[in-house]
Amino acid sequence: MLIAGNWKMFKGPDETREFCARLRARLHNLEGVDVIVCPSFPSLHDAVGMLATTEMAVFAQNTHWAKEGPYTGEVSPWMLKEMGVGGTLVAHSERRQLFGETDESAALRIEGALDAGLHVIACVGETEEEREAGETESVVRRQVDAIRTVVEDENLDRLAIAYEPVWAIGTGRTATPDQAEEVHELIKRHLDVPVLYGGSVKPENAEELLGQPDVDGALVGGASLEVESFAAICEAASRS
Repeated sequence: MLIAGNWKMFKGPDETREFCARLRARLHNLEGVDVIVCPSFPSLHDAVGMLATTEMAVFAQNTHWAKEGPYTGEVSPWMLKEMGVGGTLVAHSERRQLFGETDESAALRIEGALDAGLHVIACVGETEEEREAGETESVVRRQVDAIRTVVEDENLDRLAIAYEPVWAIGTGRTATPDQAEEVHELIKRHLDVPVLYGGSVKPENAEELLGQPDVDGALVGGASLEVESFAAICEAASRS
């Protein structure tokens, strides 16, 4: 079971050190769950240092695909690797919706991150309009197929997919366990990797969602910003 906390544009270095110290103390006896935190770029170094003696991993929220070059404002996956960062999110719905991420650019980022030796959590999911139009399966299949084209078989063990219905991101709405299971099963038919659910995961709904057969963990947004709620989700995962 894998639980990743996406902090988005919250927590500078000071807050990051405090959070990681408290999380480390709270989860020191946790078993059966891989825990990841995903700080913003300025806080990565502090998170890596604070969690270095634990089994918890630190991922970035995004990466470029090139090793180096004239890409002002971007961060290379090789730079992340050198910092001790273990992996990265790619193509979160906010990157797609707000910053022009496409299936094609996401595939490049995934390929670059895997080439650098990082792990990747690649995000897919449909908008509310696409779901209401009955397009969930075709949208998710298209996104997953774009990922599959750039992932060599020997790198599959460093890839996970996060299914995040866009209509459930930051809205308080959550896919039902049956809805999540249906899409997770679809994804696994196309790409046999762990699939996480992301979309308003909270301590109150985590155990039921994580108990579905094809749900292998969660990508947690708002609830990952507080130690108590994030730890409660991790503990729910350990019981699933």
